[in-house]
Amino acid sequence: MAIVDIPEPEKQITLGISSCLLGHKVRYNGGHKRSSFCVNTLDRFFHFEPLCPELAIGLGIPREPIRLVGKLADSSQSAEQNASSAPGKKLNIRVVGTDNPELDVTDDLVQYGRQMAGQLSHISGYILMQKSPSCGMDRVKVYHQNGHPLGESAPGAYAGALMDSCPLLPVEEEGRLHDPVLCENFFTRVYAYNAWQKMVLAQPSCGALVEFHAMHKYMIMAHYPQGYKHLGQIVAKGKGNSLMSLLEEYFEAFMTALKRRANRKSHTNAMMHILGYVKKSVAGKERNQLLTLIEEYRRGMVPLIAPMTMLRHFIENHGNPYIQKQAYLTPHPDQLGLRNQI
Repeated sequence: MAIVDIPEPEKQITLGISSCLLGHKVRYNGGHKRSSFCVNTLDRFFHFEPLCPELAIGLGIPREPIRLVGKLADSSQSAEQNASSAPGKKLNIRVVGTDNPELDVTDDLVQYGRQMAGQLSHISGYILMQKSPSCGMDRVKVYHQNGHPLGESAPGAYAGALMDSCPLLPVEEEGRLHDPVLCENFFTRVYAYNAWQKMVLAQPSCGALVEFHAMHKYMIMAHYPQGYKHLGQIVAKGKGNSLMSLLEEYFEAFMTALKRRANRKSHTNAMMHILGYVKKSVAGKERNQLLTLIEEYRRGMVPLIAPMTMLRHFIENHGNPYIQKQAYLTPHPDQLGLRNQI
């Protein structure tokens, strides 16, 4: 039997990533946290832009380890003082040396996060190193000044500043990508974010917005059914409003909707709506086979890829151009296998 070579996917999307996840020896002890998933799987699909904020602000290799040290914010402090001194909302947090608390790199890391937010407008997502006092997305342990755990957690200083500056950018920690649902949701948002950059931001217009919204109708429905009506109302404002304000309002609502995790019920609802476009063109026996697969998926017996493959086959052969262009049918490359596990 001849072996069919599957072509490598084109790397059209750039992701920011913590350098240590690619095996770069940039950690405080001269080591790394190489991620086989990032290096052996994701590297085939994405350009990576590796960054190490601790190295970028001038800390050497090796270096003294740092940690988040905090206390409950003084209620007498102004909101501005609390916000400028800590990535957390209720805690006054600093990033200091584990051995030498006089080493305080909080402001440097926050400033670098804001700086990179302005320089990374070309990326479509970011993968961070978990539990890092600089790069942790969330749940980084906070300590008392005496070294005892405070019982609180917060984002790393760099990651917190980056996410505050780019609140719609898809961001995830490498460790959480091992959860199939979180992983699929992250890359759905990455590819949708990239589509927005190419379809709308490249040449902003009301027409581009209408086309983007039409293409993502069923993706929105699968993630947040109630959100589709709201997004449609934003699009309907059309030329009567400032174009950039309109785009900003729409994209914020769109990315907020996609951040909600689609589930078996919402996926089933979206597939049934799509099936309505071809139900009269597909023979009864085949249609019933698909309905059986959809029901088995809803009940947790098969993964999403099972009914979706058959549905896409019907749409490809019998669907009209509008339904064939739905991003929901293929929100990310099949080779990633993200729908094989949910």
